[in-house]
Amino acid sequence: MSLLFNQMDCFSNGPYLVLDHKIRLEEYCLLDLSVTNGDLIGIDLGNPNKCQNYINSVLSLNQSKVAWGGYLEKRNLYSDYCNFSKVQEKRDIHLGIDFWAKEGSQVITPIAGTVHSYANNSNKGDYGPTIVLQHKLNGQVFHSLFGHLSLASIQNLEIGQKFKAGEVIATLGTTDINVNYAPHLHYQIIVDMEGKKGDYPGVCSINNLNFYLKNCPNPNLLLQIPV
Repeated sequence: MSLLFNQMDCFSNGPYLVLDHKIRLEEYCLLDLSVTNGDLIGIDLGNPNKCQNYINSVLSLNQSKVAWGGYLEKRNLYSDYCNFSKVQEKRDIHLGIDFWAKEGSQVITPIAGTVHSYANNSNKGDYGPTIVLQHKLNGQVFHSLFGHLSLASIQNLEIGQKFKAGEVIATLGTTDINVNYAPHLHYQIIVDMEGKKGDYPGVCSINNLNFYLKNCPNPNLLLQIPV
């Protein structure tokens, strides 16, 4: 998969954004939600209001509208959710990039794709409404997952439906719809969906990291957003 992205001459004019085109790249700032960020000591990120307050402080400090980042971050964000916190297989390493922005923000696809699957993953701590697109680039097939969307985003959607690059495919959901997270987009690249539809792990354990490093490469290899 790294070879695929290394040969992306047709994408040399990046960066490619996944949120509303009206939000300029200059209005993006990096966000660190890792366990190594000392500013997070004492902040319960599992509480969406407290998480949003922290994100708002970062946005205000940087005079930005979107806070982004998180690929391979080890986070405490998931510690309150039973499906992440099994002692023998604790999953706390984030496999996508998060884009924290206002609910209702438009979500766009950076490259053309076809709807592979979609679902409302409504368990607490999950994605909520989710769309998976399938792409073909340089003769190779891969997928992109868009999580934490609005319910309207998956209504009237059809398997096989085509989207052009830069086309609006969804909007961001509210905290209650994206099952207890502050509003944001989870964007993840997946090579092999392993038979899953409308869902795929977005967080892994240290024991499985080597596999997911290959199957879920850094989305910014595609997006090319400057850091």
